[in-house]
Amino acid sequence: ALVPCICSTVAAAEPEKPARPEAIEAWKDLRFGMFIHWGPASITAKEISHARGSNELPIDKYDALYKEFNPVEFNADQWVAVAKAAGMKYMVLTAKHHDGFCLWDTKLTDYNIMQSPFHRDIVKELSAACHRAGMAFGVYYSICDWHHPDFPRTGFKGTVVREISDIDRYTEYLMAQITELLQGYGPLVTLWFDHAQVFGRSRGQSAINLARSLQPDILVNNRSMAPGDFDTPQQKLGAFNLQRPWEACMTLGVGWSWRGEKSSAKPLAECIAMLVGCAGGDGNMLLNIGPGPDGQIDPKQVARLEEIGAWLAKYGEAIYGTRGGPYKPSKRMVSTRRGNTIYLHITDWPQDTLKLPPLPATVRKSSVLTGGAVTVRQTTDGLEITVPESDRQVMDTIVVLELDTPALQIEPISVEDEMEKAPIQNEPRKSAQL
Repeated sequence: ALVPCICSTVAAAEPEKPARPEAIEAWKDLRFGMFIHWGPASITAKEISHARGSNELPIDKYDALYKEFNPVEFNADQWVAVAKAAGMKYMVLTAKHHDGFCLWDTKLTDYNIMQSPFHRDIVKELSAACHRAGMAFGVYYSICDWHHPDFPRTGFKGTVVREISDIDRYTEYLMAQITELLQGYGPLVTLWFDHAQVFGRSRGQSAINLARSLQPDILVNNRSMAPGDFDTPQQKLGAFNLQRPWEACMTLGVGWSWRGEKSSAKPLAECIAMLVGCAGGDGNMLLNIGPGPDGQIDPKQVARLEEIGAWLAKYGEAIYGTRGGPYKPSKRMVSTRRGNTIYLHITDWPQDTLKLPPLPATVRKSSVLTGGAVTVRQTTDGLEITVPESDRQVMDTIVVLELDTPALQIEPISVEDEMEKAPIQNEPRKSAQL
């Protein structure tokens, strides 16, 4: 049953009000976050929302899954501990996916976690655990809602048009739920909209403006039909971009939600390549896990996350708080920078010496963060970098260049075509191009 919405009619959207630059830069400094897709659909080991209305899961059966959902092993502090062990700095939970089920104690619909046998507010517990641990917390909120009677679409993957619907009344419902989340579960680092089916830019901008009025420094993504603060490439790395922030959302396993016996974790080399590729393109990475119906994170995924965290514990200075460049990403390497320092992340060597275009700065010191020796020869024609083969890492050899000038002042540099033409020896960088 639906509780009558207490919102007033949605007004026309005001002009876009972007987040403060300081808030955006602070979020970019974090670089690496955990995405969590979870809900009653985990009982079926099928994809969340997208299985609703399939041959295996008719709508009435899918919509009743919450009556069996009782994740008694859920422990918010444990989830946060896993994220911290992975080196993640923020977390984003699917508070409501396309199926309309709410993981918090919303007063606007009975289709929520408090009506399940579990009867505990997941969003509240996870938000509190994040804040206790000093981890930023954000929520995913699907704009479409195939369960809500006022939303114009329903059926399998939202392909069925309802005979009767009311998008204005649904928008009021959406705005009231956003208000609940921001007032009761914040502060939130991000509000992550998705799938703005039949919503329209004006409504999307109104939702962003509401969020901004409730929490001025919140960052909102680009999936409400309005631009928002950052782009969200999915299952692929974003292009190098110093003007428009972006965050690649990637899966650690085979799908977004729990897949039972098919649950898996990508190889460590691929995970590191994705993370390094994001940082080199000046983007963040939101790596998704799908906990099981009992509330536990798959042990294979926990183990992989711990391996990522161990790598970051050694080499995180080349990821956190950096910006992409000055060398633009190539098939062989990316670069990150902070202060007077450039980090060259080399994933493949074309020959004994790596040749790069010239830098408009003097290299005063060089070293290998991943261990070993490096020789750097700088001329007006470019840089020549040599690392003994025994010191080259399969996943990422990180060469550190200390300059006589701030690295961020250097304009982006395209890498020589010759370097791109030579055969690639290693696979990790290739595997990241999903």
